[in-house]
This record gives sequence, structure tokens and C-alpha cells, in this order.
Amino acid sequence: MPMTRAKPSTKKITATDVAERVGVSKWTVSRAFTDGASIAPDVREKVLQVAAEMGYSPNLLARSLSTRSTRLIALVVDELGNPNQLYMLSEATRQLQARGFSSLLLNLSPEYGAGAALRLADQFQVDGIMFMGTSLDQELIELAQKIRRIPLVVVSRNSSLANIPYVTTDGYAAGAEIADLFLAEGYRRIGHMAGPESDRTELRRLDGFRDRLQARGVALDCVLKAPHYRRDEGMQSLLRYLGATPRAQRIEALFCESDILALGALDALTSMGARQRIAIVGFDDIEIASAPAYALTTFRQPTDYLVAEAIRRLLEPDSVSQQSLMAPGTLVLRSSHHRLA
Repeated sequence: MPMTRAKPSTKKITATDVAERVGVSKWTVSRAFTDGASIAPDVREKVLQVAAEMGYSPNLLARSLSTRSTRLIALVVDELGNPNQLYMLSEATRQLQARGFSSLLLNLSPEYGAGAALRLADQFQVDGIMFMGTSLDQELIELAQKIRRIPLVVVSRNSSLANIPYVTTDGYAAGAEIADLFLAEGYRRIGHMAGPESDRTELRRLDGFRDRLQARGVALDCVLKAPHYRRDEGMQSLLRYLGATPRAQRIEALFCESDILALGALDALTSMGARQRIAIVGFDDIEIASAPAYALTTFRQPTDYLVAEAIRRLLEPDSVSQQSLMAPGTLVLRSSHHRLA
């Protein structure tokens, strides 16, 4: 008769199985997988070795029921077309994983609003919620007030809500520094390109930019609008302006609220054969900003530091001030802030 191979077992290995193989209790197995738990080093090493051989891993969902901690942080985003938000998301997941936490990504859209995202985060019993450059609408605010047990923090925007701390770059000071750069270049007809508006969060970049210009006797000539942080939106916004404004009346310099909008503005100038006839400065210092085709002058945010401080406010509430934080950034000079005579 032909020999038949035994089918591999589909039985899930449990802590009890590992305990029986090692000759310890299942609670000892649990302690071996718990950081800081009281257990002899040689016993821990033996348990982990046998667990690896048997293919055992602890059930984190079951553990969360006893520890009342899911080690899960919700990351709320809404402008994934913006490369800077992708970088922040990557950095947040990296830092959380280094601390032994997992992430629940909640991507807001017109069909899936902030209120629905917060309710889902509450249902998953997350240990904290990080709003990454997103707007906070009234529905979300009311829900946040109802479930205050979940720590909340806003990253990369200023929050107008006293009970929700924020961690961001000092946009007001950055805007003023960019205004000084334009004025030092001799520009007097100066504009700004803004991204999507928010009722409850703000960037303060335009405020600092406009106030410094006014203090130096120069009025802000125009504010262009882009409904989303996407390159094509920046391009179309500037193209509309160029099409509607006589050449002699056009701005000499434009400060864009984000790099992705600034790249679109540079593409608009190139498409019209007008490259460098308007000086362009962005904000964020995304990777492609340094490409020779753009050589974008921009303002770099300390993203790694901002994310770390946001996580500390979620995970270490007793060891860190819960006050909001504004950090300085760095003006990165390339060549896009110059224009041809």
C-alpha cells in the first residue's frame, strides 16, 4: 500500500502547551512574555526557546482584557496625498513599534468623518489617539469630551481646544522668517498659497508671514487657495492666478503652505515658460524638494522630535508636561527663492 503523509497539525499552540513542555505553570509562560515581570532569567530564556520551537505567540487581545491596555494607538489622517503626512505616519508607526505598540490607521474622507473614526477608536479601546495634521470638527470634539479616558494629541497643527494638547512647529515664527527672506531679496508684491481650511486647528504660518510683512510696510498681495495638499491642486491654483492677472501686476514671490503645493506652483511656472519669474518657498522639506528639477527653498520641520513628544504625551502622562509644545524649525535655502531679473 502507498504510504500517506501525515497532515500537519492545525491545532493552535497555547500557553498551556508550552507550560507542559517546559514544566512550569501557564502564568510563568505569561510572565516570560511580559516586560518587567518577575521571573528568573534562565526560566524566561527556556520558556522563550520552547515557545519559538513550538510556534507559540501570546494572544495580545486576550492579554488586553486582563491588563486593560490594548497597546494600540489610533493614528487619524486625512491628507495622504501630502508626502509630509506620509512621512509623519511612517515615523509615528516606527516609534510606536519600538515601544511595543501597534497602530490603528483611521483615514478620514467625506464618506468617513472624524466622528466615525473616534467611535471606532473607542470600540477598539485604543490607549491613545494622535491626530496627524487633521481638522477637528464639532462632532469629534463632543465625542472626545464624552470619552476623556482616551488621551488625545494633535500633531503638526495648533489646536484651539484647551483640553486637547498639540505638538507642532512654530508656524508663526517660520512665517515671519520666510517674510524676512523675501524682503531681503527685494520683493514687494508677495502672495501666499494656503491649503484646506480647518475650524478647530490652524498652522499660524500665514499669520506670522502677513504680520511680518505688515510690520515692514508691505501688504500681502493675495492669498491663493488649494482645497487639498496635492501637487495638481497647487499647480491649478497658480495657473488660475496667472491666467487672471496681467503680467505687470503679478506677484514676485509666493510662500506655499506646504512643499507639495510649492512643487505644483513650480510646475505651473514651467508649463507657462515662466520658471523663476516668481520666487517660490515651501514648507516641510519633503524628499523631492531637494531634486535639481525643483531645488525648493523650504522650512524643515523637526518631525522625529514632534512625533516623539506627541507619543510621550499619550504614553507617559505622569512624566511629561501635558502642555502644548511649539518647536523651532530650520529654513533650508536652495534656489527657488530667487527670480530672474
